[in-house]
Amino acid sequence: MTTVHVRPGRGRLRALLLDTGVMSPEWSGAFDAVDRAAFLPGRVWPFDPDTGRFTVADRVTDPEDWYRRADSNVPLTTQWDDEAARVDDAPGTVSTSSSSMPSVVFSMLGDLAVRPGMSVLEVGTGTGWSSALLAYRLGDEAVTTIEVDPLLTEQARHRLDAVGLHPTVVTGDGLLGYPPRALYDRVVVTCGLRRIPYAWVEQTRPRGLILTPWGTDYSPQDASVRLTVAEDGGSASGPFLRPVQFMKARSQRLAWPRHDAYVTDWPGDIASTTTLTADDLAGVAFGGVDFVLGLLVPDCAHTVDTEDGRGVAWFYGLGDRSWAVVRWAGGASAEVYQSGPRRLWDEVEAAWHWWDGQGRPDVDRFGMTVDADGQRVWLDSPENPLPPHVQ
Repeated sequence: MTTVHVRPGRGRLRALLLDTGVMSPEWSGAFDAVDRAAFLPGRVWPFDPDTGRFTVADRVTDPEDWYRRADSNVPLTTQWDDEAARVDDAPGTVSTSSSSMPSVVFSMLGDLAVRPGMSVLEVGTGTGWSSALLAYRLGDEAVTTIEVDPLLTEQARHRLDAVGLHPTVVTGDGLLGYPPRALYDRVVVTCGLRRIPYAWVEQTRPRGLILTPWGTDYSPQDASVRLTVAEDGGSASGPFLRPVQFMKARSQRLAWPRHDAYVTDWPGDIASTTTLTADDLAGVAFGGVDFVLGLLVPDCAHTVDTEDGRGVAWFYGLGDRSWAVVRWAGGASAEVYQSGPRRLWDEVEAAWHWWDGQGRPDVDRFGMTVDADGQRVWLDSPENPLPPHVQ
């Protein structure tokens, strides 16, 4: 199995995961045997929250720093702009593959409620570390992992082979599942989704689980949702568990709107004011506000730049050229400008008041049902769907 490096940071990471309850004891053996560092490339890019920038860690030029990063509870970007290798230290434009935070990895493994004897389909092999953890605990034959990027697939297969683990590793579109090895007891997804494929429901056993990050184009925020397949196999339904943020499935990435293609008629054809504050709109990072507004204001992307109650928020309609902007200057109300067939700010404001009127429910009060007709989100139970305009 994996050669485990004797590194103090790795022991501290193990203790952190166990002490916080993120990693359950039944996964500790897999953590010990499968070293995250064995699944990282020689150059990774951790994000520095203090500077808001990515830095680089290079195993050749500074191995001590590289191992320190590998043994930290931080996400590490491993690929930029869909290219498996880079020739310089600078980050690219879009991070397209990563090694997720260990706490996120083990919380998802816990949510998966997998046991020996079960079969698992993993969508999004990435570095291969999660595949290795699953294969170590369940056995090679129980695990199928699929990755859309052939270079990432090749690298992951090589790393898995190097540590003596041999799950089925496939290059392909994971949104189609992998029928040759279905039915699965569990499907776990390591990329953010905007539309959940019905193929996963069809390829999961009745009472099996599908665990995936999901969100809307309103923001990059996702929430993990755990769906249980119905007895008849025709649908899957279940709750959202907690906010997360994953790189999006390549075929479902948002093509970010070009501002100058939208705002061609400043200041628009309608002006008004709002008493909603910047804090009302942004709320707490990874709280329920962005998630709910994305549900209630479909086909809309937004960006917010605020500090100390001042700043601006822009909204762009994805199905047309509607736009809206709110500008906070620190007064009792903020200026609003809108243009296009949709009044996007009016929709956002109405959605915020609906959320407020429901007691400001957080992510874990919502759930989703997926069947052959699509996906539907509900509040508290499937019998309480969101207002019709949400779907």
